[in-house]
Amino acid sequence: MPREHAESLIVEIPDYPNPGVIFKDLTPVFSDPAAMAFVLDACATHFADKHLTKIAGIEARGFMVGAALASHLNIGFVPIRKKGKLPRDTYRVEYTLEYGTDAIEIHKDALTSADHVLLVDDVLATGGTACAAGELVNLCGATLEGLAVLLNLDFLGGAERFAQTFPNTDVFTVFG
Repeated sequence: MPREHAESLIVEIPDYPNPGVIFKDLTPVFSDPAAMAFVLDACATHFADKHLTKIAGIEARGFMVGAALASHLNIGFVPIRKKGKLPRDTYRVEYTLEYGTDAIEIHKDALTSADHVLLVDDVLATGGTACAAGELVNLCGATLEGLAVLLNLDFLGGAERFAQTFPNTDVFTVFG
């Protein structure tokens, strides 16, 4: 499937969730098998030389793409969840939002020093969540190889922030 067709499935929703915001709805991409195959192939090809052992998906839409990519690559999937959602011992990283703070967690035994990890999420905005997720990978002792997202909202600076925080990693955007 050509990239253009897959990208054309993204629906822009004006004034959601707040006035002035244009929300990029990726669910039509997720529901189209050919579009998802394009997304998975693009990510797999881009990171083929990294010898990945795990995909870490960032809650919530990162789970959809991340789990599918892990299956596509025949490697493990690890969820990075909002605080309080994981049942065993976790590492937690807090990060700043526009109007406060939040936190995400990973099971302490989810990754080891032998793991080469790709973070996956749907959209990269300011980079706060992605940087916190990268810190979680580091706390586990694993090697962070990169970040794959479907969309990067360039004007919010998240890719630059992530690259500055993790200078030896690769940020890959499927669309745009």
